[in-house]
Amino acid sequence: MEKANSINIYAILTVAIIVGTVGVFFRFLDQAFGHGFLFTSVSNIILVIGILIALKGVFAILKA
Repeated sequence: MEKANSINIYAILTVAIIVGTVGVFFRFLDQAFGHGFLFTSVSNIILVIGILIALKGVFAILKA
């Protein structure tokens, strides 16, 4: 149970939140530049990366 409160796990979750937020804000760049498909595709990839990082942190907590 003490490993679940490790600073490393919280750092992983913080990175996942930051990556996910970048993906969300990247989606809104298509309004400024007008390339909807490009920004939507890249933002979806960034969001999936953020989700995978978050799942890594959650499973690390569950494993502890």
